Amino acid sequence: MKKATICFLLLLQGIVRTQAQAPVDLTGLQPVSGAKATAGNNVIDISWPAGTSEKARLLLNLDPQQPLFQSIQLTRAGAFREVAAGLDPVFVLTLGKRDLVSQNGWNIFFDRVPLKPFQAYPAELDKRSARISSSGARIQIVISRISAPGFEGDIEITLYKGSPLFNVAAVMATPVDSTALLYDAGLVSRKALWKNLSWSDVDNVMQTITPVAASPAKNQEVKYRTIIGENPGGSLALFPAPHQYFYPLDEAFNLKFIWHGSNYRDMVKGYGIGVRQDLQGDRRFVPWFNAPPGTRQRLNFFCLLSTGAAEQALAGVKRFTHDDRYPALPGYKTMSSHFHIEHVQDVLGHQPIPETPDFVKVFKRTGVNIVHLGEFHGPGHPKGPAPERLKELRTLFEECERLSDTSFLLLPGEEPNNFFGGHWMNFFPKPVYWIMSRKPEEPYVEQDPHYGTVYRIGNKEEMLQLLRTEKGLAWTAHARTKGSTGYPDKYKEEAFFKSDRFMGAAWKAMPADLSQPYLGNRRILDLMDDMANWGHRKHVIAEADLFRIEPHFEVYAHNNVNYLQLDQLPTWKNGWQPVLDAIENGRFFVSTGEILLPSFTVNGKGAGETVRLPGGKADIRLTIDWTFPLQYVDIVSGDGRQVYREHIRLDTTEAFGKKQFRFPVSLPNRTWVRVEVWDAAVNGAFTQMVWLQ
Repeated sequence: MKKATICFLLLLQGIVRTQAQAPVDLTGLQPVSGAKATAGNNVIDISWPAGTSEKARLLLNLDPQQPLFQSIQLTRAGAFREVAAGLDPVFVLTLGKRDLVSQNGWNIFFDRVPLKPFQAYPAELDKRSARISSSGARIQIVISRISAPGFEGDIEITLYKGSPLFNVAAVMATPVDSTALLYDAGLVSRKALWKNLSWSDVDNVMQTITPVAASPAKNQEVKYRTIIGENPGGSLALFPAPHQYFYPLDEAFNLKFIWHGSNYRDMVKGYGIGVRQDLQGDRRFVPWFNAPPGTRQRLNFFCLLSTGAAEQALAGVKRFTHDDRYPALPGYKTMSSHFHIEHVQDVLGHQPIPETPDFVKVFKRTGVNIVHLGEFHGPGHPKGPAPERLKELRTLFEECERLSDTSFLLLPGEEPNNFFGGHWMNFFPKPVYWIMSRKPEEPYVEQDPHYGTVYRIGNKEEMLQLLRTEKGLAWTAHARTKGSTGYPDKYKEEAFFKSDRFMGAAWKAMPADLSQPYLGNRRILDLMDDMANWGHRKHVIAEADLFRIEPHFEVYAHNNVNYLQLDQLPTWKNGWQPVLDAIENGRFFVSTGEILLPSFTVNGKGAGETVRLPGGKADIRLTIDWTFPLQYVDIVSGDGRQVYREHIRLDTTEAFGKKQFRFPVSLPNRTWVRVEVWDAAVNGAFTQMVWLQ
């Protein structure tokens, strides 16, 4: 009996000890990842290659009474230095109601979520278990579970072989329909505070403070979306995904996307640093993020380690976005489209106009060679009276010419929103005077002694005639949402849409959904494929659809760019027909800036060209230049009825690379093919179609 009692007590002691240890599964970690991990005494010790001969290391504590990040380390000359210690990840979810009824379901933009009831909750981490796995050059640590009212999921920490970069995510789902959300996140010090905190202000000057535990949390306006904690052993830069974190708005305001201090939002105990969203957005239409039921929303931020000072850490972050600049690419010129600057109204309103307005400086600094405007979107007199309209156009043309030079073209354009249905953009290869109305007694075209040829347009037939006469282009703006809900589908059989003057549509990452590995909810990429399957040779350019542009705005996060195949920039004096030719013929690719596609061919033919595929065999060659580690490439094709996708993982890639990939694929009976590429921060690029015979 005594022996049995002793055995029972030993067994009970073993159960208690087992229950006190959160189970850790290491079986999914593959040697090819280069990572090494052990687990014991409720601590995971994991290290990974972090660059040239250096390693990074995390000690993760699964004891519920201890901070998760027990220690964060990085080697210098082979010796580990502790960059930070005693940190907990924190997430605050703000949950509102999505309007799925009044417009177009989850594609809605015209929603004002913060004007309806909403609630905010800090997520609670319950460290029950952990598992470590790897795929290619990615190492993932999953810690279960994390929850907030209506949401449940896991913490996922992703390490990237070859880089001192890691991502921290609360991956959570809700069963509740019609949910819109925002999230704030960061790291809270449970023990010693950072020695210093630093960031770049909007004038690109580093600012540094010494944190004080009693200092209340402050929302900070910064440049590069980054805050850096610095200790004697090094620095940790914390920042969001450069585009994914920024849901679509009309304005690119800098809304103080960084926070630091104690008791953030009266929900986060302790002193922390992190990323945040302003609940009111730009005070116009504020849709937040979609969170459809059952989707795993990835609420995340990045950390980049350095053994140097804060300036060195920030320099490392800036490399991922080329210093928030679209890099020059031989044989290409960059173009951004759809900006309602309304510069003409400032000029005609006798506002002080500097020699170089700030918006021009911003575009030049961002590496944009060509800007296509969308003026008179509200202000102005598009429909006349003629004297006001023609004066406004002349002012637009004169200012565009004045502000253009050998490396920068400011080009006139409008969002007419007449005649065709929905909203659409126009683009002429030279100044064209036209009025968006015509009375029966007025001529379609006449010669004006002051302005030369002037057109008056009264219907869609005349609009198409004008586009043909002046070699202009048109395309659907923000298709299938906003003022173009239902378009171009509703007019796909119209003569103007089938015409080669109607280029297609424009892409913007709208709406936003954090559960997806790509931007934009496939609204426009699906339309791109649909138009090709309709039998039309249409294209999709990038559009920003933004209003004011100022130096302190967060322009890079909200912008995108077209890389047009142009050896040189046209001059204003000689017209910009080559720009329209490149767009019309599909000789360009779209990018958020981090991924470039210098070359793309199918059996030797490039985007916009036609190629025969003997036996349906295609040899696709794609050169990719990237910053963040790549995630995947999709080869998308169609046969006039169905869309096909070949999904190829690129998770063996490390940060910062350039490589030509070759993909031999079978495309039987296909009539078109294109390629899109996405990275670990959900930045992307996509080509136009190669047409198949």
